[in-house]
Amino acid sequence: MRRFSRYFSYLGRFVRGLLLLSLLGLTAAQAAEKRDLIIDTDPGADDVVALLLALASPQELNVLAITTVAGNVRLDKTSRNARLAREWAGREEVPVYAGAPKPLVRSPIYAENIHGKEGLPGVAVHEPKQGLANGNAVQYLIDTLSKAKPHGITIAMLGPETNLALALVQAPEIIQGIKEVVVMGGAHFNGGNITPVAEFNIFADPQAAQVVLASGVKLTYIPLDVTHKILTSPQRLSQIAGLHNQAGKLVSDILNAYVTADMVHYGLPGGPVHDASVIAWLLKPELFSGKQIHVDIDSREGIGFGQTVADWYDTLNQSKNVFWVENGDAQGFFDLLTARLARLK
Repeated sequence: MRRFSRYFSYLGRFVRGLLLLSLLGLTAAQAAEKRDLIIDTDPGADDVVALLLALASPQELNVLAITTVAGNVRLDKTSRNARLAREWAGREEVPVYAGAPKPLVRSPIYAENIHGKEGLPGVAVHEPKQGLANGNAVQYLIDTLSKAKPHGITIAMLGPETNLALALVQAPEIIQGIKEVVVMGGAHFNGGNITPVAEFNIFADPQAAQVVLASGVKLTYIPLDVTHKILTSPQRLSQIAGLHNQAGKLVSDILNAYVTADMVHYGLPGGPVHDASVIAWLLKPELFSGKQIHVDIDSREGIGFGQTVADWYDTLNQSKNVFWVENGDAQGFFDLLTARLARLK
């Protein structure tokens, strides 16, 4: 009888726990799937939107740190913009580490024509109250991934892959700590956005992308093929502005300024929010679809420099090393973004 009493006591506690999770808007599966996450980024307008989305989602994403790299603008500006996003999200406890100021091999390039000289179009920038964490992003990656439980940490790669490539070259054993690397990068069906075939993040440091690709880590690519299907619209921007909080105003102001160039260049009815799609994939993968394929990267000088060669139809019959996301639910993405921004001030 005592055994049954103990059993029902345990059962009661389990049911109460499930009820509490339900009241918090979580399922047991969601609670168990909370990810330890490092965000490697080069803010950049869409990077800042991605950071706000991630930092507003603490139930699903335990953001261990933000690491910055030169890309959309110089390293000093990407590092400042990452700290601004942290400040705007009210998440100053998340450390920001500055990383590589230039690519592995090629000369640096920037995207000031899209993101403006400060990297944040549409809003005023200032020096954030809290500074950078002591130390370098590359060493932080080595130290953290070396100590992580096996396959414990996800890396959201929102810019050139220089920091992780440098870490892998210096300490290849750190792959044991990586659960998955989710890359905003690449293009196949869509064509490129910096050359006819190359996407900016890969083009900015193709040798780094090759190092990560060759490392054997689990890789998911969020390419232009999908980000150019998840477009702003007047109604979607209005729903964000209609939050009437600081975060909603910031994001609507940033996007209204940022998407104009792509709308003009591509003749699109709206603009893509590339990097935020990586965070949406981590939060709600059911919004997206794709398949496992073989990918290679062209780093030879010439017209194909920086191209992601995506073997969608398995023509080469090579190992399938990347999950390539090809489609996404645009309205579902903007509903998720709006709901999470509503949590912020």
